[in-house]
Amino acid sequence: MKIPAVLKHKPVIISEDYDLIDGRFSNNSDAKGLSLGLAQWNDRGKVDISAKVWRYTGEKWSRQSEELPLHRVLDLAILICRSKMFFSNLYRKDIKYPDYPKLDRIPLQGKAMNVEVCTDNEFINEDIKMFDECLHKDDEIISERLKILSGILKKLEF
Repeated sequence: MKIPAVLKHKPVIISEDYDLIDGRFSNNSDAKGLSLGLAQWNDRGKVDISAKVWRYTGEKWSRQSEELPLHRVLDLAILICRSKMFFSNLYRKDIKYPDYPKLDRIPLQGKAMNVEVCTDNEFINEDIKMFDECLHKDDEIISERLKILSGILKKLEF
């Protein structure tokens, strides 16, 4: 399916037919494409690049399509990797969940992104177990993408 280029977000680099490879939702996803382009919130003379997930309801492009600044996409990738590392280490060490909430403090821009368990969640013990199960269930899908990302980062000399 073709990503629309006439809306406020102006796609520059696209990945169409994303629904065919959308993890567990492949072949049954409303996320039809990904794009990097000019952000819809741009003001005249101020241009930002954003990433967008394009959703299609079967009749029209959805308002639930998400547009994110690139740094947020990378921050999400960092959060995913750090979470996967936490749960992998638990599995390998065969230990119970450590004290909450702080898992890590990752330096960014002279400050830090705290990675923590949400202790305000009254069902955190049950939910963290379900999260762990989901990570393990989707490990092949997630790991495939992380290996590709790792290879690309190495080629970029990161």
